[in-house]
Amino acid sequence: MRPIVGITMGDAAGIGPEVIVKALRHESVYRMCRPVVIGDAKILRRAAGIVGADGIAVRAIREVGEARFVHGEIDCLDLDLLPEDLPFGRLSAAAGDAAFRFVAKAVELARRGDIDAICTAPLNKEALHLAGHRYPGHTEILAELTGTTDYAMMLATGNLKVIHLTTHVGLIRAIGMINPERTYRVIKLAHETLQRAGVSRPRIAVCGINPHAGEHGLFGEGEEETKLVPGIRRAAEEGIDVSGPHPADTLFYRAVRGEFDVVVACYHDQGHAPVKVLGIEEGVNITVGLKGGIVRTSVDHGTAFDIAGRNLADERSMLAALRAAAELAPRREPRE
Repeated sequence: MRPIVGITMGDAAGIGPEVIVKALRHESVYRMCRPVVIGDAKILRRAAGIVGADGIAVRAIREVGEARFVHGEIDCLDLDLLPEDLPFGRLSAAAGDAAFRFVAKAVELARRGDIDAICTAPLNKEALHLAGHRYPGHTEILAELTGTTDYAMMLATGNLKVIHLTTHVGLIRAIGMINPERTYRVIKLAHETLQRAGVSRPRIAVCGINPHAGEHGLFGEGEEETKLVPGIRRAAEEGIDVSGPHPADTLFYRAVRGEFDVVVACYHDQGHAPVKVLGIEEGVNITVGLKGGIVRTSVDHGTAFDIAGRNLADERSMLAALRAAAELAPRREPRE
């Protein structure tokens, strides 16, 4: 069964509506999943006109069960929150509030089992704050709405998946934050996520912190042995196929070649740089570990107010995010 993927429209003043319409023009999307947009039907119709997709019909629906999932139509769970003349490219509290409510609705649907995964178009943090929703971004919204405290960021492009022990902190602080418990938890999150997606025995490899993974104490202060190895050993003792720490300068090559299903990176640039080099236009940001097994994928770009409403937005990251959502969605029994 093709999973049902709920696509949140993001900030309607940005390029989200355009990249959604452009992506859903591709028949390949309907072969890999059943997409339903959670947003505002009239804004999507405007976007369809802007991108020259006048032949695409936007169907306003009230329940996921009304969706037809037919190429040439866009099923939109229409929350009808925005004015028809909402200007593109301008900060708007109304758009910020709607973006939050689209995500909240998606979480509700996912927890109820009406959708199998969430794919998010970009929101704007300043607009979100103008509307009174004081979150740094999607991840924190999703974590609060699902009651999740233990989650991680995964990036994907092509056949490379990378999950991070730490992300948006300085390097010295990042190394200080790494410990055996965090190492074990991220390995387990990666394992559980890929298992739910149908990979029976995911192959997981952990990067070293220092050059050459410390080379038996030659580099660093023994961080691999104290911060990584106990967590790796604990996961392996539970039957998880995990190895490392490996030298990062060769590990990503080995992963791309097919030796591993996912790489555990220790800090932001260690994991982000290889993904960006391999395909910055098709990178996908994935939140794993959300309660209820909810998988969320996202485009790896912002709202791009400077080009919104001008038919200049590139849909490749949205296509990649939909592909990742379809691939990582928990496998369920076919619905009656």
